[in-house]
This record gives sequence, structure tokens and C-alpha cells, in this order.
Amino acid sequence: MTKDTSNQMWGGRFAAGPDAIMEAINASIGYDQRMAAQDIAGSRAHAAMLAKTGILTDSDAEAIREGLLTVLSEIESGTFEFSAALEDIHMNVEARLKEIIGEPAGRLHTGRSRNDQVATDFKLWVRDQIDAAIQGIAALIRAFVAQAEAGAEWVMPGFTHLQTAQPVTWGHHMMAYVEMLGRDLTRFQDARARMNESPLGAAALAGTSFGIDRQMTAETLGFDRPAANSLDAVADRDFALEFLAASSICAMHLSRFAEELVIWSSAQFRFVTLSDRFSTGSSIMPQKKNPDAAELIRAKIGRIFGANTALLMVMKGLPLAYSKDMQEDKEQVFDAADNLMLALAAMEGMVKDMTANRDSLEAAAGSGFSTATDLADWLVRALNMPFRDAHHVTGSLVAMAESRGCDLPDLTLEDMKSVHEAITTDVFDVLGVHNSVASRLSYGGTAPARVREQIARWKEAL
Repeated sequence: MTKDTSNQMWGGRFAAGPDAIMEAINASIGYDQRMAAQDIAGSRAHAAMLAKTGILTDSDAEAIREGLLTVLSEIESGTFEFSAALEDIHMNVEARLKEIIGEPAGRLHTGRSRNDQVATDFKLWVRDQIDAAIQGIAALIRAFVAQAEAGAEWVMPGFTHLQTAQPVTWGHHMMAYVEMLGRDLTRFQDARARMNESPLGAAALAGTSFGIDRQMTAETLGFDRPAANSLDAVADRDFALEFLAASSICAMHLSRFAEELVIWSSAQFRFVTLSDRFSTGSSIMPQKKNPDAAELIRAKIGRIFGANTALLMVMKGLPLAYSKDMQEDKEQVFDAADNLMLALAAMEGMVKDMTANRDSLEAAAGSGFSTATDLADWLVRALNMPFRDAHHVTGSLVAMAESRGCDLPDLTLEDMKSVHEAITTDVFDVLGVHNSVASRLSYGGTAPARVREQIARWKEAL
């Protein structure tokens, strides 16, 4: 493929080529070549429409179709030579098409502009990434559901402020992330539905005087409809921002669980054992098994957050319709998409491979006076005590147990009666961690029966 810098495909207005600095700042082919498949799909749809409306002859349309397939084959095989002098993927494809089929290549751009062309390509690319993210999230949800099903009855400490709060079940904790990721699924689905309007045919900003059929190209490319305003069609990058926003929230969820894995896999907790596939050793300390995959997920999330902020900053001050600033819309989206998919895949692998240490979980579940709330609830139910009074009595019993270095179930009935004489031996039925979790039968509660209901609901939904 030629790399003639004199042919900038701008027409006669620009007789002299830009110098090296201008070429470097103006070119986007170094990254937007990732949209080659989408660019060629859009051009094929446009050419077919031009032929059907009589704007293009059938013979020219067929030559363009065959030539574009040749270009795509060259790109996919790695033999295509990209040129920075031709700026972007659109000009690189069009220049190569002209080399292959000659004059008909110049007719392809009838009724469109690079402005609606790039908006279409980018939308198609982001839509593909949304579909990939939906699949990745669904796979991760299945991994969490499998963990929940295996440990629906296993008790573990629930935390607030990273302090022991109340006993919960392993299954309940796993299903909490299923709910988070389920919301992420719907955010991506909502974004996909909202973005699925075709910019193609909006041309530079005002539409075109040619009798094109925008409904046809929209349907060919899988869009629900053409975008209704040509100015908005070329100026809009909301679809990329929504993708980044949904990616950021999803990434935040991944980072929260990554943090828990780092804590849980430590020698101080021993709640989980990560597989060797997602851990590394130390160069100097032979006993170490580091949760590096979790730590890297936790760190990579910052790149996704940064991409979201960066694109908002690019777009915030732009007048309608297209400005060259919008060329800076892709690199951060590409990087965020790559890192989101990598994080989802790594997290799925860790969740599928990790082993929950049931004995350690159960031992920790009973520590830190985790059944204190159960005691207070019992005082309310059994003795008709106002909850604030029950809270005070329970606090006194916790202080007594703490001073003796024991837990609440280790106190005698006499000990408890010394704080409130109406307490009976029935209180011990609620103090065990298994009794505690089994009693939490409210909808959405941690009782194994409720957890299994949620598991069944999600297995059916998936």
C-alpha cells in the first residue's frame, strides 16, 4: 500500500502536506485501526443502500463490496499496511480500496461524511464491547452462584466497619455480589438499548441532499432506527460515556471483592485459599502466596475510572457539532474496555477456583460477640422489652463476657440473671451462630432457606 504523504485525500484546498508534528498530532490510525471491521461493515451497508436508491450503479456497488472484503481480509491476515499519513482507519481503507478497484472507490463516500462515518464505527464498536461485557458479567455471576450453592449453610462473620457484626452464611455473602453484578448487567443492557440509533447518513452535520435511505442502513447494521437529528448524530458521544459509566460501577464492584479476597486470603483470616493459577510467590520469602490477580484488578480499576473522567473532560466544552477534540474519544474507551474484560475474566477465574475454608469461617463467625443482636431481639420477643432497653441489657452482658475473656454463650444463666432477672434458659437457643443465621428468615435474609431461594431465582434468570 502506498504511503504517499502528498495524497491527504482532502482535495485541492490543502496542496501542501502537514509537517511531521502536525501529522503526529492529527493521526489516529495508531489506535482507531481497531475499528476496521466496523468501518468496513458500515461502508458495505452504505454502498448497498446507494445502489438500491439508484445513487450508485449495481456494478460499482459490487466492485466496492468485493474490494471491501479484500481489504478486510488483508487487515485480518496482518498484511495490510497502515499509513499515519492517511490519518485514520476510514482514509486508510478508502485509499486501499481505490488501489484495488479504481474509480468506483471514489463514489463510496457519496451522501456521508467522516463525521457520521466515525460516529457509526464507534457506536458499532462500543455496542460489540457492551455485548462482550454482558457475557463476561453473566459468566462471573454463574461463578458466584456456584460458590453460594456450595456454601449456602456455611456460617461466617458478617462485618460492618470491618468489625464483626452478625453471623451470615457464605452463600448469602456470595449472593450479595450476584445482586451487584445483576445491576451491572441491566446498566449495560439499558445503555445498549438507548445507544442503538444509527448516525449513518447524518453526513457532516446537516444531512445530505441525496435521496438516501437511512432506515435501510440502520436495519442492515442492527440499529433500531436512524438518529433523528443530524447535528446530534455526529456530536453525540453519550453512548461511550454510558459505557464508561457502567464499566466504572461494575469495576468498582470487582474492586470491592478483590479487596475482600486480599483480606480473606491472608494468614490472619484464612477464609479462602486462592488457586496457584491466580497467585504468585515472593522472590525472597518462600512461605508467601500473594493474591496478585486480585491486587492487579484492584489497581486496574483506576484506569477505567480515569477513562470516564477523561472523556467527560473532552466533551464538556464542545459546541455542536463535530470538533477535532472528539478524536480523543477512543483511546481511553479502548483501554477501559480492555481492562474491564481482563478484570472480569480474571475475577471469574479466581471465584471459580477459590476454596472457602469452612472451619475458619465458622470459627470466626462466633467471635466478637456476633450474636449480641440475637440476644437483644430475644429480650424484645420473649420479655416484651423495649428494644432500647434490650440493647442496654445486652451491652452489659457483652461487657461482662469481655471482662471474663469469654463469649456470650459461655456466660451462665446466673450471670445473665444478675443483669436482668427475667432472662430464662431459653436464651441459649438463640446464641449459637447456626441458630442465628437460621432465624434470619425475612425476605433477603441470610437464612439458608432464603439463600437457596435466591440461588434458584438467579439460576432460572441466567
